[in-house]
Formats: sequence, C-alpha cells, structure tokens
Amino acid sequence: MTARDFTNLTGPLVEWFRSRERDVPWRAETDPYRIWLAEVMAQQTRIAVVRERYEEFQIRFPDIHALAGADLDAVLKAWEGMGYYARARNLHRAAKQIVALHDGKLPREPQALRELPGVGPYTAGAVASIAFGRSEPAVDGNVRRVMSRLLDIASPSAILLDREVRRLLVEAESPPGEVNQALMDLGGEICKPRIPRCKQCPVEDACLARARGTEAERPERRPRRELPHQPIAVAVVHRGDRILIGRRPTEGLLGGLWEFPGGKIEPGETPEAAAARELREEMCIEVVIGRQIAVVPFAYSHFRITLHAFEAAWTAGEPCGRAVSDWKWVLSDELRSYAFPAANRPILEQFS
Repeated sequence: MTARDFTNLTGPLVEWFRSRERDVPWRAETDPYRIWLAEVMAQQTRIAVVRERYEEFQIRFPDIHALAGADLDAVLKAWEGMGYYARARNLHRAAKQIVALHDGKLPREPQALRELPGVGPYTAGAVASIAFGRSEPAVDGNVRRVMSRLLDIASPSAILLDREVRRLLVEAESPPGEVNQALMDLGGEICKPRIPRCKQCPVEDACLARARGTEAERPERRPRRELPHQPIAVAVVHRGDRILIGRRPTEGLLGGLWEFPGGKIEPGETPEAAAARELREEMCIEVVIGRQIAVVPFAYSHFRITLHAFEAAWTAGEPCGRAVSDWKWVLSDELRSYAFPAANRPILEQFS
C-alpha cells in the first residue's frame, strides 16, 4: 500500500466513525484522566461491563489525586468483576507516580506515559492521540487485524504496524485520536476475526486482502493450546462467629485480592485432605473439614481450575503468613466488603 492509498483511506474511515453513535460514555471525553481510565478498563473486558463500571469508578475516584490517595483495597473492590486486577494495581501505582512526578497531571509525551506502571505502547498511543492530539499509533488486536488485511500481510511485525499506522496518522487530515479510534472500531465491528463484513466496510476498495481474496486468512492464526488444569481445595474456616480470609501477595496473579485459604490438590489426594493439609502447611492452623459447599470450574487466560470449597471448623493454631500477605477473622456479613476473585463468588453467595 502506498502513501496515496493511505490519504484516500482515512477520509471514508473517519466519516464512517463519525456517523455512528456508539453508546459509550467516554467517547466524547476530553479529560485525559478519564480517557486513560477508559482505555485501561476496556482492555480484555467486554464493553458492556466497562460501560456499567466506568461511571461508578470515576465517581468514586474523580481525579488522579483521589485515586492516588485511595487505599488499594478500595481500588480493588471498585474494580471487582472486571478481571485482570493487575490493571487496577497499576492504575493505583501510576496515579501515585503522576502525583509525585507530574503534579497530578498525565504527561503529554508518549515516552513519559510509557514510564508509568502498566502503560505499554498501546495505552500510551491511545492516550497521547485521543487526549493530546499526538500522531502516536495505538495498535491493539483489532487494529492489527485491520492493518494485516489492508496490507495483505499474514503476520505483520510490531515494528511494521507502528510504522504504517504512524504514517497513516501523520498523513491524515483528521485528528489522530479519531483515526486511531476509527481503526479500533472498524476491527471490532466490521473487520471481524472469522467472518469480516467486507460489504459494510468503508475502506473495502483499499483493502489488498479483499482484492486478493485472502481476507479470511489474515492475520495468520496461531493454533490454540489446550489450557492446563489444576484442581484447588479451599476451606471456609469458622472460629466462633468469625471466618478466616487471606490476602494474596500484592504482586502476581490476583495480587492484593482476598480469598478463602487453601491450595493445589496433589495427585492421588482427595480435596478434603488437600484442604486440611494446605491450611496446616500454609496457614499454620488445624481444622476439621466439614461438608462441601461448592465446586467451581473457572478459566483464566492461561489455565483452568476447579475449585472445591468446604466448610471447616478451626481447632488449633494461630494463622501465619506463609502463603498470604495478610489475614483476618471477619464476620460473615463483612465478607462482601472485601475484593475477592471471581472464582470465589459462588462461595460468597452462601453467605448473602
């Protein structure tokens, strides 16, 4: 594709983008903080979920100073249900860094944005282009697919995508933020992975893959791997009218969230035995395992679990921090004030 092709492409693309009234509350935003927040929330989360939670989150944390000054527990609780909690932790850390180094204002320069926790090339490009009008590429999976088909390249490299999108932004007459968003929306709504709606595409005539009949093959798909599976046993440990919960270490999967203690079921081990052993080894307490209250299959991005949950009664020992960063004995009606992983929700429902 030539530079002339790109010039001709952006006009109909942006016209299509402007003609649509997409029901997302952040589309008309000009506040850099809210644009940043929306971009982070929308990563790997369905738009319907983001739409529901976006307003609630920014009402609770209306600006960067409010977010930076909040307790991490409050941020994680407000994020509950959107998954990928590292995003919430990084938002919190980045807000603190912005207050400390940038007087509470998002930096305008893409390089300074990329120095914030959790901000990679995509987020930096989206914020820089939409909030500050910089000709900075924002290449997500949708844009990669669109560009792969426009250029008819099976596996475009990140360097090539950055170069070609940047050239498109520089040569376009429209604001770069609009062009980036138009590419994202085109990939999400028209240029779909398996059955692209080419007849509805505003840039069909400029698409090399469409002209050559290779659109269904672009980009080249990687074969799916079967997700490994791990059975887990946990216990709702009662001590009088209190229940034991533990907080996961801040870094790592589900960092900072609270959960019912337990761990992996070893080969040949029953879930009941595993729960008792894990509580002894990792929490330093002895329990009597009672009835099973839930079996929860759950899939994360890279593995699957089956969570076996039991009632248990504390008999001896005091909790220790071998596998958790903190622990608490709480009343059952206090459980919902803590942020738990989604896999724990069927257990929490036992106490609603």
